[in-house]
Amino acid sequence: MAQYNKRPEMALTEGASYSATIEMEDGGTIELELWPDLAPEHVNSFVFLARDGFYDGVTFHRIIDGFMAQGGDPTGTGTGGPGYNVPAEFNETSHVEGVLSMARAQDPNSAGSQFFICNADATFLDKQYTAFGKVTSGIEVVKAFPERDPQRAREPGPKMKSVTITES
Repeated sequence: MAQYNKRPEMALTEGASYSATIEMEDGGTIELELWPDLAPEHVNSFVFLARDGFYDGVTFHRIIDGFMAQGGDPTGTGTGGPGYNVPAEFNETSHVEGVLSMARAQDPNSAGSQFFICNADATFLDKQYTAFGKVTSGIEVVKAFPERDPQRAREPGPKMKSVTITES
């Protein structure tokens, strides 16, 4: 499991558009549009980790129907991360179905590698979690994930084969 000693330097190309493709091990695909204009540090970190292969083979470890699917923890327990934090970039985006947002601990500036995709509207999270993208294709893949509590589950959650970034 890769660990980094500091947050990556800003490497996004100004004015460029970014998207991500999550290819699931079972063959499903989730396409995401990323929002560097609203959350540049979060998009930069996500892009860095994806390009470095950090998310390859990582599961969606916490899944709650009617709420969200959370992934990005290489330990699969909900306690792992990249070894650095990303400062909060709360914005006006509403946490509706398909929104991609960063998970965090109680400290607003504790986001790392864990992210979640809303599988239903979760507007009570607005301005408390950093939204940094949205699903453009494949929300049905997310909605089909079986519920999973990392504290009780015996089997791993749905596994990401790879996360590929496209810059245009």
